Amino acid sequence: MTAVRLPLVLMLAGVLGLVGCTRYQPVPLYQLDSGTVATETEKDGPAVLLGPVSIADYLQREALLQRQADGSLTAATDARWAGSLATDIDQQLLRQLSARLNSQRLVLAPATPGFTPQVQVLLTITRLDSGPQRPAVLEAQWRLLSKDGELLDGELVRLEEPHQGPIADQVRAQSVVMQKLVGELAEAVKVHGKPAPAVAEQPPKKAPVVPAAKPEGPKIPVAEPLRIDAEVFRF
Repeated sequence: MTAVRLPLVLMLAGVLGLVGCTRYQPVPLYQLDSGTVATETEKDGPAVLLGPVSIADYLQREALLQRQADGSLTAATDARWAGSLATDIDQQLLRQLSARLNSQRLVLAPATPGFTPQVQVLLTITRLDSGPQRPAVLEAQWRLLSKDGELLDGELVRLEEPHQGPIADQVRAQSVVMQKLVGELAEAVKVHGKPAPAVAEQPPKKAPVVPAAKPEGPKIPVAEPLRIDAEVFRF
């Protein structure tokens, strides 16, 4: 009996080991692609406060969601994000916007003490996903505020990018719509984030010069006829 049970035990152990290897097989990890961005930027570029950036709840996870034909979302079993997608979006926005504005003076909200922005970018991303048969879609709203909190500009955005179907190409398409969004933000900041032109100080107006009066010469007395009131008698 022992000789018969031993091969069976070994077979079950081999099957369980195979199942375990299949279950814990590593899956590919993905990140958004920032594209070609400048590695060196100016230190005296425009000062921009980026955020708060609000991300939809369903995007704040590592699961790489797939939009199905009926509109539902399912988590991919053969791929996931390399860390938090929300954190990745924050870093992509900061890096790409810095490159497009050629400025190192960009800070994620909340602002650090002593930092005075020329413009603040508020962003809400309500959708960023794709599916095997659905294009990559980004839906968002952005607003630009002046340093005094005045609303300068804003827009509701919906961007789409087709893909070939595989998850790797879906991530590429999602990266493209993110790059398009950053492009719109950069153009708006360039328009509204310019510092007001310095007004040249006008020199004080000089008082008009009044020519000095010419000195008058000595007055010559005028001879006046003498009047004689006495009567003259003739004989």
